[in-house]
This record gives sequence, C-alpha cells and structure tokens, in this order.
Amino acid sequence: MATTAAAVWGRAEQQDFRARVRGCLLGGALGDALGAPADGHTLAGLREAHGPDGLTDPAFAFGRRGAVTAATQMALFTVDGLIRAQVRRDTGAWHPPTDVHRAHLRWAATQRDWGPDERRKDNGWLAREEWLYARRNPPRACLTGLGDEVLGTLDRPKNPDARDAGALPRSAPFGLLVGWEPQLVCQLAVECAAQTHGAPEAGLAAGAFAVTVHGLARGGSVEAAVARALEQLAVRPGHEPVTEALRAALTAVREGAPDADRVTALGAGEDRAEGQLAAAVYCALVGEDVRHGLRLAVNHDGPSSVTGALTGALLGALHGETALPPAWLAELEGRPTVLELADDFAMEMTQGAALHGATESSPGWLARYPRG
Repeated sequence: MATTAAAVWGRAEQQDFRARVRGCLLGGALGDALGAPADGHTLAGLREAHGPDGLTDPAFAFGRRGAVTAATQMALFTVDGLIRAQVRRDTGAWHPPTDVHRAHLRWAATQRDWGPDERRKDNGWLAREEWLYARRNPPRACLTGLGDEVLGTLDRPKNPDARDAGALPRSAPFGLLVGWEPQLVCQLAVECAAQTHGAPEAGLAAGAFAVTVHGLARGGSVEAAVARALEQLAVRPGHEPVTEALRAALTAVREGAPDADRVTALGAGEDRAEGQLAAAVYCALVGEDVRHGLRLAVNHDGPSSVTGALTGALLGALHGETALPPAWLAELEGRPTVLELADDFAMEMTQGAALHGATESSPGWLARYPRG
C-alpha cells in the first residue's frame, strides 16, 4: 500500500494541527469581529460608549454582533489559494504566489459582484458563499492592487508606497504551512504582500507575522516564534523598522502592567504594518487568556479590527480552538464556513495524497478546489 501523508503524521499530531489551524482562523475572525465596532473611534469614545474598560465584548457592526471585515474574508481566500496550490502541484504547476493571487482575485470579485457567478466553474465552493459578498471596509490598496489581473512581484510590486497593515491579516495562513521551513514561509508572505502592498515595511511585516504564526503552529512559545521571525528579518534589506518594532514589543513586556497606552505606544494607533504587528505580538505575549489579549488589542485609537485579527490569529495558533471564548464564537459571522475551510486545509496538508494522488483521486475534492 502506498505511503500517505496520514501515515507520516501521527493521529495525535493531526488532531493537534487541526486544532491550531481552527484556532488560528477562528481566532483571527474573532479578533476582527471584536475590533470592527471600534474602527474609526478613539479610545476616549470607546470608554464613553462602553464603560471605563472600553469595548470588552462583541458589539454591533454592519448591523449585527460578530460581523467580520475584509481582513477575515481575505484570510479565507488565502487558505483557498494554498489548498489549490497543493492540488495543482500534481500537474507540475507549482507556484503558490500565483495560486494565492488567483484566490485574491476571486475575493476582489466579491467586492464588485452582487453574488456568486454560477457560470464560473473554476470558482470552487468558497466563492459561492453569499455572505462573503458583503463589502466590509476593504483596504484601498487591496482593491487597487487586485483591480486587474497583473501579478505584483517583488521587482514590480503593486502600490509601492502602501505601508499600511492591509496585507497582514491575510498572511496568517502562510504560517500554517508547518511542513515548510521558516525562510520559505517568510518568502511566500513577502511575495504575496507585494501583490497589493509594495512598501518594504509592509511586506517584511507580513513575512515576520507569518513566521511567528508558523512557530506557534509548530508548538513553540510566542517568544521563540518572534525570535525566529527576527532571524528571518535580519538577512533581508530594509528590515530595520520591522525589527525595531518587534524588539520594542518584547521590551514593553517588562515595563509594567499592560494597558492601552503601551499598546498605542507600540504603534496600534496608526495604520502602519510594523506598528500593528508589534502591538499584536505584545497583546499575545501579555494576554492572560484569549479574552484579555483581544480586549487589550482592540481598545485604542487605530484600526482595531486589524490589531484584533492579528492578535486572535496568534493566540488561536498558540492555544488551539478550545481556548477561544464560546460565547463569542456563537455569534461569529461565517463560523461554519471558517470551520469547514480550516478542516479542509488540515486534511489537505495531512492527507492530500489520498485526495488527489497518483493512485487515488476524489472527484468531490477536485470540484471543491479546481485545478484550473
């Protein structure tokens, strides 16, 4: 009998991996949803509206509690692209940045169209999810970068001046490629960030974030994962702003009790990639649990949904899905879709050979994730 990925992965390893994948994707969505009502509001305004502790539980945004933004939408399409990259590998076509770009183009279509286009047979199942067609504050650079089918590259990036954090939340799934080496995870995230965000800081922050998730998904601590990210940054030109931001996050842990002022001082109050990364890492480091970490992440003057999404992905990859607040999960928009996609990703990465290998093939799987 042919050796399968399931034989290489032990059952306990598969279960742990699936829990971390679920935790990362659900955690990112929870943080995004918690922060969405805070976007556009100051910390003072949040305290006036919600009490002295600010926003502490899901509140209404986009007409409901638990609504997610474009950050979660794009992260889900990143996962879709990574699964398709694995499926297409059987054909000899192996270029993950292209498959991720195609997936993000499918997301961009959801921002233009009223609903799924049933005539498109290569869309797969995710692009048929009607709830994803809601327009939820997509970053301008993401819309313009994906406004045509030209692939942005490191040599010719889209939006070369865009240094906001728009590419970061969608980079979390790269860190779930636990079988890859950290330098390859970093490179993939940097290359894919250039498809919409061309400023070096934006790409390097995305790479550092993906490597940090990668370390957590492999079972490491936040400190060890950040150390690995710093190692990857050190060999890349222009890394200094991102490196300094991460080092500031590590230093801030030792400077006293965590509060909104420390999160803001790290850069959460501004929409710059390195500052948002540093704030999220700090919140993941000092959070007593997932609730505490996410509450700390969203109460500031800046783009709270981004800081929340980044922090949630880190904490979810660290602790797994069972550490996430059940009451918050119960109201999370699109939770069935997130779970289904997370489980598909885990199954593809651990048992892909049984789904589309040389001797076995699942027509249903190839209909979900077309090779075209």
